[in-house]
Amino acid sequence: MRTLRERLQRLLQSLGEGVLLLGQALYWTKAAPRNADKILTHLWEFGNATLPIASLMAIFIGGVLALQTGSRLAQFGLEGNIGGIVGLSMVKELGPVMTALLVAGRVGSAIAAEVGAMNVYEEIDALKTLNINPVRYLVMPRLVASIVAVPALCMYVNVIGLLGGAIVSSINPKIAVGVRLFRLNFQEVVKFADVMDSLLKSVVFGVAVAITCCYVGLRTTGGPEEIGRAVTRAVVLSFMFIFVLNYLITRILM
Repeated sequence: MRTLRERLQRLLQSLGEGVLLLGQALYWTKAAPRNADKILTHLWEFGNATLPIASLMAIFIGGVLALQTGSRLAQFGLEGNIGGIVGLSMVKELGPVMTALLVAGRVGSAIAAEVGAMNVYEEIDALKTLNINPVRYLVMPRLVASIVAVPALCMYVNVIGLLGGAIVSSINPKIAVGVRLFRLNFQEVVKFADVMDSLLKSVVFGVAVAITCCYVGLRTTGGPEEIGRAVTRAVVLSFMFIFVLNYLITRILM
């Protein structure tokens, strides 16, 4: 019972420290214009690390969605509704969630490793000695880059996923829904509010991934072997936060 209590206390303490780190990073966004070069560098890293695999992931997710739902709908003569079903699935859920998971695995792991290595090798202490705030120098640029990059990647994934669904719907003889009919049904079903919900989710997920990975990196101590453990911990925690936040946001927006 004591161990369980200690774990709960440690969890609540970590959550509180994470929220405090988020507040400090948001406070230092006032220095974002002076750190534009660092933010642009991190934006480039986000895109360079995730864009190719995001394209591959999105087009096949959209294709599988169309293949699975279209064949079932065709059995009841409802294949004309496939554009709306694939569109809602991509925009409301799969687009933001899969993008956030990809960013956490590709970019979040790199953030945790980089910041963790700096902490292990006492580079962060050197920054403090030089009167450089680590949150402003390390966390804030990555947070701003994540807030910008994750929604942009999410919209890109949504578009590519819809393209994949439209292609599969048109070339599969069991579905046989043309691109024009697919697009018209998508426009009829998916509203602007749905797109805004997708953007909101992606922004929240981007904040969660950036803060979680930076927090884990800043708390990394010990030797080089701890850096690998920190990367694993950061990615797993990011995944957990994405799933929990996805449920909470979906419940609130219903």
